[in-house]
Order: sequence, then structure tokens, then C-alpha cells
Amino acid sequence: MSRVASDQDVDIDLGQLVRAVWARRLRILTITALGAAVAFAGAKIVSPQYRSETRVLIEPRAPAFANTQTSDANAGPLLDELNIASQVQLLQSADLIKQVINNLKLYNLPEFDAAANGSALTDILVALHLKKNPLENPPEERVIDAFTQRLQVYQVPGSRVIGITFTSKDPKLAASIPNAMAQVYLAIQSGAKLASNSEATRWLEPEIDSLRQKVSEAEKKVADYRTTHGLLQTNGTTTFTAQQLNDISVELTRVRTDKANAEARAQAVRNALSSGEASDTLADIMSSQSIQRLKATESGLQSQISDLQTSLLNNHPRLKSLRAQLADIRTQIRQETQKILASIENETKVAELRAKELEQQSDRLQANSARAGEDAVGLNALEREANAQRQLLETYLVRYREAASRADRNSSPADARIVSKAIEQVDPYFPKVVPIVIVAAVATLIMSAIVIMLSELFSGRALRPVEPLDVESRTIEDSVEDEEQGGAAPLPAGTAPVSAATLAKPSMLTAAVDDDEEPQAEPVEEAPADENEFSVSSVASYLADCRAPLAVSISPTGDNGSAATVALARLLADDGRRVILIDMTGSGYPTELMAENPEAPGVTDLLCGEAAFGETIHGDRFSDAHLIPQGVSDVRRAMRGADRLSLLLDALSSAYDIVIVECGAADVAGVSRLTRSKEIEIILSLPEIEEAAFVGLMQDFQGAGYERVVLMSGGEEAAMRSPARHAA
Repeated sequence: MSRVASDQDVDIDLGQLVRAVWARRLRILTITALGAAVAFAGAKIVSPQYRSETRVLIEPRAPAFANTQTSDANAGPLLDELNIASQVQLLQSADLIKQVINNLKLYNLPEFDAAANGSALTDILVALHLKKNPLENPPEERVIDAFTQRLQVYQVPGSRVIGITFTSKDPKLAASIPNAMAQVYLAIQSGAKLASNSEATRWLEPEIDSLRQKVSEAEKKVADYRTTHGLLQTNGTTTFTAQQLNDISVELTRVRTDKANAEARAQAVRNALSSGEASDTLADIMSSQSIQRLKATESGLQSQISDLQTSLLNNHPRLKSLRAQLADIRTQIRQETQKILASIENETKVAELRAKELEQQSDRLQANSARAGEDAVGLNALEREANAQRQLLETYLVRYREAASRADRNSSPADARIVSKAIEQVDPYFPKVVPIVIVAAVATLIMSAIVIMLSELFSGRALRPVEPLDVESRTIEDSVEDEEQGGAAPLPAGTAPVSAATLAKPSMLTAAVDDDEEPQAEPVEEAPADENEFSVSSVASYLADCRAPLAVSISPTGDNGSAATVALARLLADDGRRVILIDMTGSGYPTELMAENPEAPGVTDLLCGEAAFGETIHGDRFSDAHLIPQGVSDVRRAMRGADRLSLLLDALSSAYDIVIVECGAADVAGVSRLTRSKEIEIILSLPEIEEAAFVGLMQDFQGAGYERVVLMSGGEEAAMRSPARHAA
């Protein structure tokens, strides 16, 4: 009978459910043994199936005499994923399967034509029109269908290997069929190459003969055209007319240069004669031997006159004679200079005549060259045609030689090779007797227990009335209600506020004070930090035991709470945990305690896109913990990409054991932007316990759906004991 009234609140009595299952344990064990026996018998009745596998590697293969370039050129398409998938379909093609069936004579085996023998169940289903009569299909199709059902061809992920698996009642047959399929596949591939090469040679032979005739005719047309139009070549690329025009142009340039030079020399001599200047500086005058002799005589006479003027008077006959001779010599020098000028002017005239003659020849050759250019248009067309035919002929010859060299079967291996042959299996693939019996026994055991529990629930025996809560168990709830009403209830002496997580753990509740006993007036000695259930070490042990991947630390009092969070990360790292702390505070105090460089790239730089993910992870300078600093980018700009923080935390959670996010004096709305999940650890880091602040924060987080709130006290002492303070 049910122990619950109809108008009374009830709850499920788990103890009654366990007792009911335990009371019927012999029945459950009997049913479990019976289920295991049935599974064992069924597994033994089923015919064993054996499975073997052959693996084929798709890779470009060439004969030993083939060069590297040819192999590389053929390797491209074979490495494509679509090509590998095509080879998988080829191995499952009907033609290949038919060839394997014929080679192994599988049509004679009853395993591949079970419909021919028939069965009573099959006959009944066919008579009721619930199944198509298999005998309506041709025998060949029935064998192929049975073969395909036992065959599995697949590509090994991340490779160019194709696996061929076959299942059969005969272990020898299960091993021989995949090997036979691989051999037939290689033969088909090699035969396709041979057929392609043979077809290429048959097509190229008449084409090469035709091209040879065309090349000969085109070259003869070019030679005849050159002879007819006088387009003879001198050095293989230049015609005779063009060569002559080039030579005349060079000669004309030289003659014009000589003419200009002669004119300049003549003008220089004229200027010297007209101005009466000395002509000793002119190269043409000084190079004349007559001038040189006259100049020597003039110099001698001037010397004699100078010597005699010291001892004789100016009207002396000797001086007059010498002066007369000197004047005669100078007259001769002037006459010789005139002759030299006339010679230079003659050179100028000769050069001018030569230039005019060359210009006339150039004009004639230019006219001839223009006509030759018009004729060269037709010649170029004939030469292009001849070159095109010649290049095509050379290409066909190369292709023909390559195809002819691969006409042998050994010279055209298949672009695949067997890397693993199927072997005869000793143990059957199906059925696995032991796993089947274990699964059947466990399933029977669970189902029996579930049936008993359901019967207890439906009968009402596993339901119990809900009793009022004991007054002593409402110590913490009363304090929370008083806080909501505006008056904070004092905590018992020697106790501290508890979190939502501790409410679910009776062993964490503080002991209630007896109403009859007065509190002791003596001050309670403060317990060491390691014995305090809310200390940094206690929270570290809690996080390590619950294996929480993500914890968000809130420090309402500022940097002293953040220092306790740093000490928490270092304690977890010292215990061998892979831990990382993300500095989301406004002051950047965790970065100051842990980072070697306070200006290292951090979370703001990552959110602004100014740093890569790997560049923001740094090691703690005093422990094995890791740190993502605050960063140096603009915080407002970075928080525009706050939606990316959830992706960042998911990635870090998969790489680290514990991810701690230090948010400083954040609120519930700020924590909600970090992650959408409510199943995270919320750590309230309060160095000095303030009941009003703690209760208010706990209510805010509980109202937002965060049930796992943990209090951590002793921030100042934890910071003093951290490696950073010791190092300082």
C-alpha cells in the first residue's frame, strides 16, 4: 500500500528503490543468467563469418628507364582526391566483379546463390507477396548481388590507400577474393595503358608520313620563292640587299665625318691666315716638312739678327741682308700655308662628291629594299607554314618514340601496387561470442532493475511524504532571508559565510550554536590559512578534485583579491596542473605579478586583431603556470569583440586542465559575456570576509543561474606567501 496521502507532497525514496532491487536480486541474477545463456546459444547457432582485407596504394609508377620528368608529369592527377574516389568506384564495377567471379568460379558455390536452394521462410514471404521471388532474377545477377553484399571497398582516410574487404563463411575464400580483385584491378590498369600506347602508335604512323610530305613541299616553296624574288640570304637571317644598304650607310657616315673634319681643318687655317696669328699650333701646318724647314731657317735668321743687333747698327748692310732673307722666308711659309689650305679644301670637295655618290646608291638600294620587303611578306608566310609543319612533325616523332617504347607489357605498370595482401583468418569476424554474451547479460540486468524500479514507483511504495525542514538546518537560509529583508543576521562565532556550492554539501555547513549555551568570551584563535576551508589552498584542492575546466574569479575589493587569484593559479601549477590565468582586470595587477614584461601582448591585443593567439600566451616568472596578460591595446575597442571570448575560452579549456579568468570587480552581466554556460566555477575572492557583500554577490549570481559559487578568503596572506613576494 502507498504510504502517501492524496493531498500530500511526495518525493522519490531512492533508498526504497535500492532495497526493492536488492530484495529481488536472485530473480534478477536468474533472468540475467538466462539472457546470457540465450545470447550464448544464439551466437553459437549463427554460422561464423570471416573477413579479410587487401590494401592497394594508388601512386604513379613508371618503368625503370623512364626519366624523372615523365613521372612527375603523370603524378598530378593520381594524387587528386576525386581520382582516388574514382578508383574506389572502379574496384566496385560490375565488369571487374564478373571477371573475379569467372576466375574463381564462384557461381558454383551455394554461398553466392542461396536463393536456388530456397528456405521455408522465403517461400512463405514470397507466397504472401511480402518479398520478391529471387528466382525471377538471372543467376548471374543473383551471384553479383550476393558478392556485392559481402564486399566493402573504401578509401583509408588521409591517404591514397584503398581497402578491399570481403566477408565469407569460408576463411580461404574470404582471403582469396580481395587478392584476386587487386590482381584483376592491376591488370585492367596496365592493359588500359598498353591499349592507349598501341592506339597512339597506330594513329601517329600515317600522320607522320603525311607530315613529312607536307614539310618537304613547304620547304621547296620557300626555296623557289627566294630564287624568284632575289631574296638571297648572306648569313642566314639577312638578305643581300639589306646587307648592301647597311654597308653603304656605314660608309656614308664615315665619308660625312671625313668631310666635316676637313672643313673644320680648312676653317682653322683660314682663320690663322686672316688674323695673322701664328700657325704653329695647327697640326696640318706643323706636319708639313717644308714648313718645318722654313720654320727652322726663320729661327736661325732671327737668332743671327738678335746677335748682330748687339754690335751693329740697324742700318748696317749685314742686318739689312738678314732682314730681307727673314722676310723672304716668311713669304715662303705663307705660300706653303696657302698650299696646305688648298689641299685640305680639295679633301673636302672629294668627301662631298663621295657622299653624294653614296647617297644616290643608298636611295637606289632603299627602293630595292622596299620592294624586297613586300616580297618578304609572302616569304614569311611560307616560312611560317614550313616551320609549323616541321614543329608538328618533330612533336609527333617524339610522341611516337615514347609510345613505341611503352608497347611492352613490362614497360607499362599499373599506377597502383598491393601494400597488404589478405590472409586467411583464424578467428571469425562474426559472431563475437564473449562480447555478445557480456552485452546481453548487462542489458538484461539493467532492464530487470528498471522494471522493478518502475513497479515500485507505480505501486507508490517508493514514494514518501515531504517533511518540514529541521530548524537547525536553516541557519544559512535564515541569514540569506534576513539579508533580503534589510537586516543581516550575525554569524555564529568561529564560522564564515558559505557559498552556494557548500549549501549542497552538509559537511561544509557551520555548526549551529545551542540556544542554552552562551558564546565563550575568549577570542577564537584564528586558524592558519591552510586549515581555513575558504583559503586559497582549499579552493585549489576543490578545483583539482572537481576537475573544473573553467573558473571565473571576482575580486570586489580590487587588487588584493586579484593577488589571491594569482596565488591560486600558482598553487595549482605546483600540484602539476596545466593552468592558465587570463587577466581581465582594469588595473592589470595579475600581469604585474606574473609577467616578465608588463607590456607583453595580451587579451586586448588579441581581441583587436593586433596579435596572434600564440603570441599572447606567456609563462609565469615564478611558477609553471601560464598567463594571458591584459595587453596594451584600447580596452573599449577590444570589448567590441567580447563575443569572441567564448571561443577563446573553449580553445584554452581543451588545452589546459584549468582556465582561470580574473575579472576584478566585475558584475553578473560582465561574467555572462564571457561564456554562455552556467556550469562554471564562480570564485568570490574576498581577502576579508564581508557578509553583506558576499551574500549580495551570491544572490546576484544565483539569480542569474550560476549555482557553483565558491568563496575564497585570505587574499593578503596568500599574496604574501606567493613566490612573487618571496622573490621580492
